[in-house]
Amino acid sequence: MTPSPDRAWPRQLLSRFTHLWYLKAFGTMAFMVVFFQAYFWVQRHPLGAPFMMPTLAIDDWVPFTPAGFAAYVSLWVYVSLPSAWMPNLRALLHQGLWTAALCIFCLLLFWIFPTQTPVLDIDWSQHPQLAFMKGLDATGNACPSLHVASAVYAAVWLHRIFAQVGAPAALRWLSLLQCAVILWSTMAIRQHVFLDVLAGAVVGGVFAWLSLRAAPSEALAR
Repeated sequence: MTPSPDRAWPRQLLSRFTHLWYLKAFGTMAFMVVFFQAYFWVQRHPLGAPFMMPTLAIDDWVPFTPAGFAAYVSLWVYVSLPSAWMPNLRALLHQGLWTAALCIFCLLLFWIFPTQTPVLDIDWSQHPQLAFMKGLDATGNACPSLHVASAVYAAVWLHRIFAQVGAPAALRWLSLLQCAVILWSTMAIRQHVFLDVLAGAVVGGVFAWLSLRAAPSEALAR
C-alpha cells in the first residue's frame, strides 16, 4: 500500500537524514572547526582599523533582550539541517561547497573591510553568557552579519527540501519563523545593527539563489 502524502514526508526526511549520516556528522564537525579557525584568524589580522557601523531608528525599536541568546545559538542546529537532509553524496557536496563559498566570501569582507558595532553602555557582567560571547567575538566582523547570511541561506534550502518531500506548509512557515527569530536575536542581544542584518540577508539570499540554480537535478527534483 502506498503511504498517504501526509505520512510519506516524515519517512522521506528520516531516510535522507540516515543516508550517509556518518559522513554528514563528521563533515559538519570538521567544517565548523576549520571555519572557526579561519574566523578567529581574520579577527586577529584585519587589513585595517574597523569601521563603526551606524545605527538607525529601527535599532532602537528592537529592545535589548538577553533572552535572545538562546535563539542566537540555535543557528548552529538550524544551519546543519539542510546538509543533514541532502538525499545523496552529489547533492551533499554541492550544498557544502556553496556553504563554504558563502563563509569565505564573508570572511574576505571582514578581512579587507573590517567593521564593528557601536560600543554600548551595557554592563555585560550582568549577563555572563553574553559577556563570554563578547569576549570571544572581537571587532571586525559586523557587516554583513554572517549569522544572518547563514540563517537565510539555510532557510531557502530548507524551504526547497520541504517542498521536495511534500511537507505541510506549516512546517515551511515554522522554518521561516525560526529564521526570523534568529535574525531578531542578532539585534536583540546587540551583536549586530540593522544594516549588518540587512546586508547579511542579501548575501545569504544571493548565495542560496545561486546554489539552487546550479544544483544537480537530483538535489532539485520534487
